[in-house]
Amino acid sequence: MTRVNSLDVSGMTPDQRNVYDAISNGPRGSVRGPLAVWLHRPELAHTAQALGAYCRYNTLLAPRLSELAILIVARFWSSEYEWYAHKPIALKSGVAEATVEAIRCHSTPTFEQADERAVYEFVSALQSLKYVPATLYRDTFALLGQETVIDLVGLVGYYTLISMTLNAFEINPPSVNKKELE
Repeated sequence: MTRVNSLDVSGMTPDQRNVYDAISNGPRGSVRGPLAVWLHRPELAHTAQALGAYCRYNTLLAPRLSELAILIVARFWSSEYEWYAHKPIALKSGVAEATVEAIRCHSTPTFEQADERAVYEFVSALQSLKYVPATLYRDTFALLGQETVIDLVGLVGYYTLISMTLNAFEINPPSVNKKELE
């Protein structure tokens, strides 16, 4: 990390160590990226990692749709670390390589599945317009349902926080290819 040093486990406060243990023993397996920054403020780290666990593993969104939304957010924020971390997960979860490449290149993907198109349009509108037009909301609501749309907005908010943290503290992925998101 460029702007915030990683904490040494042996020098952590009890609160930091509790959060560190909860994260490293959970499905993430390690403390890295924004979680390592937030660990300097264990209350934030605890709260954010709990929201993140929900957004990543427990929403009503299929993993394919979650990962699509995460890539859209990562691209919007030019968050290289988030892109690096989630591109392989998105591909593995069933997001088409052509879709990933189109998002990377600031192009609108061609979607074969209506749910992917809905997520793309909803997330893109929410980020660029700062709201979701009524027709788009109605169409997405009809396709995904109210609870899934609520989960989608929560996921976008969480990954926006992630991307902002990564960008503010200049956290880059290993072996950064600075042209990857240009």
